[in-house]
Amino acid sequence: MEDLVISVDPGREKCGIAVVHKTKGVLHKKVIGTIKLAETIAKLAIEYNVAIVLLGNRTTSRESKNILENIKIKNRPLIIKLVDEHRSTDAARQRYWQENPPRGLKRLIPVTMQVPPVPVDDYVAVILAERYFKSPLERGVT
Repeated sequence: MEDLVISVDPGREKCGIAVVHKTKGVLHKKVIGTIKLAETIAKLAIEYNVAIVLLGNRTTSRESKNILENIKIKNRPLIIKLVDEHRSTDAARQRYWQENPPRGLKRLIPVTMQVPPVPVDDYVAVILAERYFKSPLERGVT
């Protein structure tokens, strides 16, 4: 298993992207337009010297996989692995509120009743990478 991966939460309009190291954690995360997926992944794969791309297995994963399979870095295709996305958005929202606690009067409302003010697709990508780094039985990788 590689210690460094690029993780993608695919979507129709936008994608969450994260570069995650097994022990050092998140090195890069961002939400991008789906139209920029191939360009962004190619740049990150070169910049961080990454060969493995993790892809959430739900919304538009087939289309995203087809796009990513055409990327070659140093004349080699990227290794694409699917990761189970089940309830990853819920986990991402929870993580968002842990890192960005509500302020003012909003802190009186339970975060489970609030919607983050920004997309959390990048947090989903981080969670997918964390699932990948777990033991093989727990991580849901295909």
